[in-house]
Amino acid sequence: MIYVLIALPGELPDHNLDPATYKVWFTGVGKINATTYAALACIQQDCDSVINYGTAGVLNAAYAGKLNTIGSVIQRDMDARPQAELGTTPFDNSGLEGEIGLSSTGIVLSTGDNFVMSPPELTSDLVDMEGYAIAKVAKHFSKPVMLVKYGSDMADKDASKTWEENQADGAELFIELLRQI
Repeated sequence: MIYVLIALPGELPDHNLDPATYKVWFTGVGKINATTYAALACIQQDCDSVINYGTAGVLNAAYAGKLNTIGSVIQRDMDARPQAELGTTPFDNSGLEGEIGLSSTGIVLSTGDNFVMSPPELTSDLVDMEGYAIAKVAKHFSKPVMLVKYGSDMADKDASKTWEENQADGAELFIELLRQI
């Protein structure tokens, strides 16, 4: 069974994913909600893998309006300097601290508990509020994980309005990607 974790129903409205293959769970927004649902998914006996789909703000225009498979993810709002580098959880000996590699796409996602409307200090291609948490939990439970993000807005002063207008635009692209897997 593939668990598909999505923050909000508006990002994947009216999906018709085969319930014999996919369990779709809506986590709510942010790292705490995402962590909770990712852990619950990973401890299910039928969980073979986890996919996180959702929207992301765009910092690299090449990814705007497209479906993007994430190569690595960082936690942009963990700032415990000087105990650890920006983006790294201090005193974390899990082997999953810092950047988490996922695939060879080279696309970097940064996750934090804030809606980005200007470039954050950590450099990345896309920004979201759930990906890092889901990737870290899945890796901890040794579950294969894929993060797929639709570039919904330009992470600028108009991001909130643009995201609202575009949040469902990647849904059909995501469903088509699942058909190809």
